[in-house]
Amino acid sequence: MYHVARFTTAALIALLLPLQTFAWGANAERLIANRAVETLPPDLRPFFEANRDFITRHAADPVENLEKKPASEGHNQVLYLDRYGQYPFGALPRKYEAAMAKFGRPKLESGGLLPWQIGVYSAKLTEAMGSGNWEQARLIAAQLAGYVAQAFDPFNTTENYDGRAWDQPGVKLRFDTSLVERYSLFFPLRPNDAALIMDPTDHAFEDCLQAHSWLEIVLVADRHARSGLSDYTDEYYDRFYSEAGATLIRQLSDATTDVGSYWLTAWINAGRPALPRQ
Repeated sequence: MYHVARFTTAALIALLLPLQTFAWGANAERLIANRAVETLPPDLRPFFEANRDFITRHAADPVENLEKKPASEGHNQVLYLDRYGQYPFGALPRKYEAAMAKFGRPKLESGGLLPWQIGVYSAKLTEAMGSGNWEQARLIAAQLAGYVAQAFDPFNTTENYDGRAWDQPGVKLRFDTSLVERYSLFFPLRPNDAALIMDPTDHAFEDCLQAHSWLEIVLVADRHARSGLSDYTDEYYDRFYSEAGATLIRQLSDATTDVGSYWLTAWINAGRPALPRQ
């Protein structure tokens, strides 16, 4: 009976979640993770510099897992804030136990678990660093970078992630993947130095709130860019980037800062253990 109930719950969640809740494209996640290394202080940076290629490659693991297992992974990469009333969405408790008690597992998972997932991976990285398991630490650091990046995508914070309710289908893909692929060589990313995060889960909620606040700006830019055009041409993308590029670059830059900050926080919370030479 337990296996049947578990299957039924998983099936229900699969129905409640859209199958295409893909977050930042893999290129964006790798860009964020790669540049995050540069935000670290000198006593932590050598380990991440030595593993930079590995971390950059595996930062897209969450996206790849989502494509393979949307039913089980999809809820870990979104937080549909607009299911919880109006800004600042106080109807959703930030403590997982309180949110579970209020909404129950199926409803909570169908609305997304991203901030809690970030909190879990932050704790996993702290544990791996504290135990000296550096092989595991570099993999978790990469995956944590992928989840943190998701929190900065405005379309991960709304159940109308694909824009269909606004008659703008595909806007998410155009913003968080196509613009990155077309213009990333010209991005003037300006992340800040990594800093200690006092509460990793609560901080992730704030990141999602900030991302959500940019949603309307991106939607308006998409509508303006399409005006007078019959298709998504090069002219459309030039217009879209002209209006939404600053928001995109800001979110990528802030995500880069936060990834470095989550790595630094895990190391500090682990007691600043000595780092391996490689």
